[in-house]
Amino acid sequence: MSDFLQSIIDRDPAAKSKLSLILTYPGVKAVFFHRIANFFSTAKFYLIARIISQFSRFLTGIEIHPNAKIGKNLFIDHGMGVVIGETSEIGDNVTIYHMVTLGGIAPSINSNDQRNTKRHPTIKEDVVIGSGAQVLGPVVVGRGARIGANAVITKDVEENAVMVGIPARRVGIADSEFKPYGITPDSDKKSDNE
Repeated sequence: MSDFLQSIIDRDPAAKSKLSLILTYPGVKAVFFHRIANFFSTAKFYLIARIISQFSRFLTGIEIHPNAKIGKNLFIDHGMGVVIGETSEIGDNVTIYHMVTLGGIAPSINSNDQRNTKRHPTIKEDVVIGSGAQVLGPVVVGRGARIGANAVITKDVEENAVMVGIPARRVGIADSEFKPYGITPDSDKKSDNE
């Protein structure tokens, strides 16, 4: 727990102490409740798992499906409106800002045909997803990628790519310096592919 909290302090200049994170950060609470809900879901107590996840959503404004797989040190900053779907997989040291959706693209018909299939994104390690971004479908976002605010991702993203726009396009390569909103000063330039 201490390493998790320190990882947030290292990424958020507004974080003043570990105690303030525990008491006031909705992302910390959401990850905590997700661990409990995921435990019950893994044990096949699905109703209890969903009740816990919905209680967490009520408290935090962050909805994480109990079956989602989350690695170490997920930082959900601000958090309000974040949705993480059932088959989402999130690697270590990922940062997600408010209003982000890790969602599916399948229509809400033929639900039985969609059960037990990968419908949501896989986010690799060290990714930053800016506020309002939508990452949709069973896509893979490569390690170290930066997804700009309000970008819409519907295709796989290469490692260390900087993606912006609707639909998102690659505009550069992420360097090792942390970019809190997933973009660089050069993000308004044309993409590498144009």
